[in-house]
Amino acid sequence: MIFVAMLSGGIGTRMKLDKPKQFEIVGNKPILAHSIEKFLEVDEIDKIIVSSPESHITTTKDLIKNYFNDDSRIVVILGGETRNGTILNSIDYVKSNYDDGDHILITHDAPRIFVSTELIRKSIEELEDHDAASPVIPAVDVIFESKEKGKLTDIPLRKNLVHSQTPQSFKINKFLEIYQDLSEDEISKLDEAMMLFFLRDGNISLFEGDPSNFKITRKIDLKIAEAYLNEWGKPWILVNFIENYLKKYRTLKN
Repeated sequence: MIFVAMLSGGIGTRMKLDKPKQFEIVGNKPILAHSIEKFLEVDEIDKIIVSSPESHITTTKDLIKNYFNDDSRIVVILGGETRNGTILNSIDYVKSNYDDGDHILITHDAPRIFVSTELIRKSIEELEDHDAASPVIPAVDVIFESKEKGKLTDIPLRKNLVHSQTPQSFKINKFLEIYQDLSEDEISKLDEAMMLFFLRDGNISLFEGDPSNFKITRKIDLKIAEAYLNEWGKPWILVNFIENYLKKYRTLKN
């Protein structure tokens, strides 16, 4: 079976909003609703596990009811204190309610509302020959490493750097096999699923992501997302955007 861990357990601290950002309205719809809607379009997915802060469980369930009429493919669970904790809670839900088959879990940042069904399906397909998979896009800026605040310690070559995105996918049983082999120190370093597989030389696929699949993180991102949604239906703007994107992307690849 194929499950989705919709990561929406944050409380919006970085954006300084009066509510968790997954409930922020963009294009007349909450951020969380946009992302759930996209995954519901993928027939291969059996269940969408939506994580929620404990103080907003009722609000999250009400959102599901209002926008998706309590669709049986969606369930709400308590999010963890960390990203890794939320992923583990999602796995625990699967293990507690389904058999021990070689199930797949797709993790996705709820604030990435422009994820495409093509990218979701690609994440699933990559597991035919890999244990885990993640979309990536080329780094367009020079990245400074600073192990000490305010001090430059290294400048990695940009051509070797990529930005990770979601949806990331992995085989649940393989994840647990590796997790049980990690030390407490290694577990403390886990900030996303790919790190776990990397620590044990897992077979990870990095496949081509999509620059439009950005994560709404700052208040300016809300304005960008709103602009995308408002202008997307205008053909000339869409064509212009795609042409400019392809020109820039081909330049980066070369």
